[in-house]
Amino acid sequence: MSEHIVSIDQGTTSTRAIVFNRAGQPVGSSQREHEQIFPHAGWVEHDPKEIWANTRVVIEGALADAGLTASDIRAVGITNQRETAVVWDRSSGEPVYNAIVWQDTRTQPIVDEVAGGHGHQRFHAKTGLPLATYFSASKITWILDNVEWVRQRAEAGDLAFGTMDTWLLWNLTGGVHGGVHATDVTNASRTLLVDLESMDWDPELLSAFRVPSSLLPDIRRSSGQFGVIAAGETLAGIPVAGILGDQQAATFGQAAFAAGESKNTYGTGNFLILNTGDERVVSTRGLLTTPAYQLAGGPVVWALEGSIAVTGSLIQWLRDNLGLISSAAEVESLAASVEGSGGAYLVPAFSGLFAPYWRSDARGVIVGLTRYITKAHIARAALEATAFQTREVLDAMNSDSGAPLVELKVDGGMTANNLLMQFQADIVGIPVVRPKVPETTALGAAYAAGLATNLWSGLEELRSLWGEESRFVPQMSDLDRDEHMKMWRKAVSKSLDWVD
Repeated sequence: MSEHIVSIDQGTTSTRAIVFNRAGQPVGSSQREHEQIFPHAGWVEHDPKEIWANTRVVIEGALADAGLTASDIRAVGITNQRETAVVWDRSSGEPVYNAIVWQDTRTQPIVDEVAGGHGHQRFHAKTGLPLATYFSASKITWILDNVEWVRQRAEAGDLAFGTMDTWLLWNLTGGVHGGVHATDVTNASRTLLVDLESMDWDPELLSAFRVPSSLLPDIRRSSGQFGVIAAGETLAGIPVAGILGDQQAATFGQAAFAAGESKNTYGTGNFLILNTGDERVVSTRGLLTTPAYQLAGGPVVWALEGSIAVTGSLIQWLRDNLGLISSAAEVESLAASVEGSGGAYLVPAFSGLFAPYWRSDARGVIVGLTRYITKAHIARAALEATAFQTREVLDAMNSDSGAPLVELKVDGGMTANNLLMQFQADIVGIPVVRPKVPETTALGAAYAAGLATNLWSGLEELRSLWGEESRFVPQMSDLDRDEHMKMWRKAVSKSLDWVD
């Protein structure tokens, strides 16, 4: 019987397909970037049709790279950039507008209106989230209010909404010819439209954001049969059996299945997740309460999450906007050419600050500049900013959980940067552990699909597949660590109150 899983990893900057074998090892992959669309300052969009086209291409590419055919594939898993919102016509399959990306800040007036006199914690107890432009709800409202005739068509039941997992699932399973309109608990919970108690769309929240319920997908468990890929597709007849938002997928891929286990993913942004088991912990330090996963027949497993908007995308900014490097890989050697940042600090609040601040008025700053500073110091400051932001989230996580982490499991593209990983260990003061398979986001979606189709027997078998590749041990003194953090917080203070 077929013993491979295809994982579709639809990320903020690219879409990948990776084929995993029964040992949890990648045996074939393909990746394609998509355009980042910036119509105005603070606006970030993607073309959903480009992403769907890229998805079909990378599925074919991954199979070819693995030397396999559809008959070798047992199931498909999907993981995706969360919160990014797309609305499309059910009868034509055409998006009514570009997808509005999670980084987009245009909807701040809508968020402020919903908050009203209640403040931005108005629905925190119900949703586990603050009112912020980060989440999907205000993006839906903006599309309904600003694209001609869209609200009328939505209220007539002619349109569908989804995060990117839903968009891909609908197209893979037939689109206008009976495509499945569904999502999983991890993605649904990031819309600001779900009551965590019932794990269902909430009438009060729908009313607050003026979103018709007819737009919304079914909410299902993360592991289970979502639908079968339609005839005409490369993987026709293969079930889609797992869906997880990218950060929850990375947690699952890191085998952080039990309360107290965690991971930190270094991607476009950084996302630290701590599994809290069956306890839905309410944060007092700016973290999010979110489902970690839900398996077939089981309850929701909960987590605390610290979300950082800009880390890997900061390196992309150095490359594309400033031209300091010609490829992301060059940043390590450039940063390593100097011993430190020379007193410069870079706060990448391009979309405001996420956890633990949640300040939409913040904007990016570089402080501490002197004539001594070179592009190498700026590159170093950019890497160090990732580590500083992670330290602040980790401090909040330790405070909320009451059980400080003793090591930090990491994954994602930036973890290949040894300079960053060592500085991360130095600044958090605990070992940083890199796994043998760094692309745990795709692996987690594969695990969810494989569990649903009995490729793996259960969580303990998946745990046995995890292996450590490298361990970075702190070398910085407590005095130096405290001084770095004091200066970082001073730099953050300069980024605040920039937008009135």
